[in-house]
Amino acid sequence: MFNVLSLKNGLENVAGFSFGGVSMGLKKDGSNDLGFIRADKPASLFARFTSNRFKAAPLRHFYRTFGFDENAKNGKNLTSAELKGKEFKTNFILLNSKNANAMTGEAGISDINEIFASLKSLPNFANFELVNPLMSSTGVIGYRLPKEKILKAAASFDLNARNSDDVAHSIMTTDRFKKEIALKVELENGGSFNIACICKGAGMINPSLATMLCFILTDADVPANDAHELLDSAINASFNAISVDGDTSTNDTVMLLSSGASGAYDKEAFAFALNKITLEMALNLVRDGEGSTKVVAFEVRGAKSANEAEHAAKALSNSLLVKTALFGCDPNWGRIASTIGASGAMCDENSLVIYCDEVLLYDKDHRELDDARESAAHAVMKKDSYRIICDLGVGDGAYSAYGCDLGHEYVSINADYRS
Repeated sequence: MFNVLSLKNGLENVAGFSFGGVSMGLKKDGSNDLGFIRADKPASLFARFTSNRFKAAPLRHFYRTFGFDENAKNGKNLTSAELKGKEFKTNFILLNSKNANAMTGEAGISDINEIFASLKSLPNFANFELVNPLMSSTGVIGYRLPKEKILKAAASFDLNARNSDDVAHSIMTTDRFKKEIALKVELENGGSFNIACICKGAGMINPSLATMLCFILTDADVPANDAHELLDSAINASFNAISVDGDTSTNDTVMLLSSGASGAYDKEAFAFALNKITLEMALNLVRDGEGSTKVVAFEVRGAKSANEAEHAAKALSNSLLVKTALFGCDPNWGRIASTIGASGAMCDENSLVIYCDEVLLYDKDHRELDDARESAAHAVMKKDSYRIICDLGVGDGAYSAYGCDLGHEYVSINADYRS
């Protein structure tokens, strides 16, 4: 058995790391746009990236750093099977917003290497040896990094700082709120470990990670094989199950870093904490969706297989017609049914049942909404969170995806994103 407690102050609860953020002047409001995560000793690193074939320079730099053929990973991710027995180490990650360093060719990777080479000459880095330094970026695609501004701002880093708020703000773009979570896990044997996470993301969110940078830090002593297995499982049920607008970024990144400083670990307890953090953070991304007003769970049950349930649920979370119906609080079950039918999942109108929370929207004996059911469903859809439950009635496959509505503000935000 184990006990899980929520903590305040995010990453500051995790032993073995320092972190902070500063402004290099790219954000109009002068808020932080450059940050870092530093490990006291090289930390174990486990990462997953976007499935977009146009992977940004920081991702390609990661693959080269650890000896993988980046071209073989176009449209793919390193899997737990490929990574079995492999443990990467790093003691420094440089983070920036406003510039994605994507579609910048070889120059984008060279810029990262040049920045790390130059960091070594800064006074505040004089007594710190970089071990497999990495970079993670988010922002506008197609522009070279502002190297001079980055180095000037990095010269003011306090490498011993432990300010979760500063680093969390440094990766925000169109985010309406800071995203950080921390948990303490108390084990039955008296040991304990902490795990915490910061994340960014609000637009260009699709069930293939999302436009997100996510950094999970723990002082649990996690074995490499367990970390790869548990990270894949957690991502599949969280970050890979969300959608804001159906677009997949060039920079999507999830990194799990373990310092092992607590000396404590239990697989079941760690899996529970990791799943809890990643799902809560994924829902925060959807909740912060550009222009969104509600979070909706699309629960598909009774599918022929789990895979077909996943396809149907993700189709619902991505459908623009469904999203606009959510925005208008319109219980138009026809949009839901037609999306399921187009998803490729086996289905039949005589076995399909659709609910909005507890309100029946459709079954073969109740095809037309009467006034009472329509009014009840409309009331549910005015809430800031609810469930659309679809039972296909052809098997026992199940999957839950998460999405939000799509309104006028999304267009306004993305019509002038570069400004």
